[in-house]
Amino acid sequence: MVALLQRVRSAAVDIAGERVSEIGPGLLVLLGVGHDDHESLASALAKKTAALRIFSDEAGKMNLSVADIQGEVLVVSQFTLMADTQKGNRPSFVDAAKAELAIPLYEFFVAELGQLLGKEIKTGRFAADMQVSLVNDGPVTIWLKA
Repeated sequence: MVALLQRVRSAAVDIAGERVSEIGPGLLVLLGVGHDDHESLASALAKKTAALRIFSDEAGKMNLSVADIQGEVLVVSQFTLMADTQKGNRPSFVDAAKAELAIPLYEFFVAELGQLLGKEIKTGRFAADMQVSLVNDGPVTIWLKA
């Protein structure tokens, strides 16, 4: 399981020209689920995401978590994070989980994160053609792998 965290001032998901989710300051989490992933990995990744100190404190140091700043979170499924590009020029996605595994683990991650933060987690729509927009703050982008 892979999560690409982006500290954002704002982020949104549009599908077919319709805004389906948007957040203010917080985290945009792009989540890739692999075929060997399971709930304990998703739980550990949710805990790390909630606790990661990548927001600035009064002194300008990255010392605060998304929970500390009471930020919002938008989680978007992205199977392309599971791409294998070691051979040739066309990515292979054989490591990406099929929908019957990926959807429940994606939903489990979102629920765990919501419980940890005590708030609703905004989402995209699994397997939809989404347009994701964001204003990256910093920029700060962190790769987490469970």
